[in-house]
Amino acid sequence: MAEPRPGLALRFQRRFLAARPLRSLPWPELEQSLRTAPDSALLADILHQLESTAAEPLDELYEALAAVLKEEEESTHCYKNYLLPSGDCVSLCESTALISGGTTGLLTWEAALHLAQWALRNPGLFRGRTVLELGSGIGFTGIAICKSCQPRTFIFSDCHPRVLRQLGENIQLNGFTPEPDGSWSIQTESQGQEVKGQSCQNPKVIVAELDWSSATEKQLLALRADVVIAADVVYDPEIILALIGVLQKLSSSRADRKAPEVFIASTVRNPDTYQLFQAELDKAGIRWQVIPAHSSCNFLYDVQPDVTILQLFI
Repeated sequence: MAEPRPGLALRFQRRFLAARPLRSLPWPELEQSLRTAPDSALLADILHQLESTAAEPLDELYEALAAVLKEEEESTHCYKNYLLPSGDCVSLCESTALISGGTTGLLTWEAALHLAQWALRNPGLFRGRTVLELGSGIGFTGIAICKSCQPRTFIFSDCHPRVLRQLGENIQLNGFTPEPDGSWSIQTESQGQEVKGQSCQNPKVIVAELDWSSATEKQLLALRADVVIAADVVYDPEIILALIGVLQKLSSSRADRKAPEVFIASTVRNPDTYQLFQAELDKAGIRWQVIPAHSSCNFLYDVQPDVTILQLFI
């Protein structure tokens, strides 16, 4: 059942006034409400709530609201190509709208570009290893690593069905064939040994549906990750604890192998949210350090955002 109109409008107002990132606003609920009752009255209510606060108008918010309305009426996707230092490129089908299908995961965010650039400058960290990416989105960082860093296995993961579908298509667009659905959750010791003989020139690629709130320790440990990466996953206080829960499950002691190395890239849009993430890491006993990164990114051609990369010791 769709949320009552005043409640949804109030949620937009509160998050907007608290300077929450646009991607953390309740877009899926808005889209569902519009599908249930496709009229503009709900948007009018939301805009009235925002404008009645005397807050400064935010063009990006109005554009995002408009994008939700027009999404079903016209195509909002295009193909983008990102040139790698090797001369190869990553080709992606991306959304041209900030919000599409009730998610912000259908376009490439700045932190993913910075993380990929850092990875390509440190290929030895990934060569011959199993890499798990949390919140892969449409796949830029992972595809770049697969093309340039020679991992043995790369596990893309996300939880939104539409994002997973687009992710799979983008992986195939770049010449990789994902393993059959479900293979990620049933890896055994013998499967792990079989993969070790595999050529790193053609890494094994897996797409995993991974919901942080419900993933079990058994599922996560079955992935046998040597390295864990993520980009732009620290944008809303409501998901920070779920993310840290996943990291804690990945850190469980194993007699045969050490815990994975973890690197998380974040665009610092809201310093309070970013500091909350660091504070919760401290509370969980997860040590962290800032990884020196270049201030500019070769994949970006406009304003360079404030992106940091943390190495976590789980």
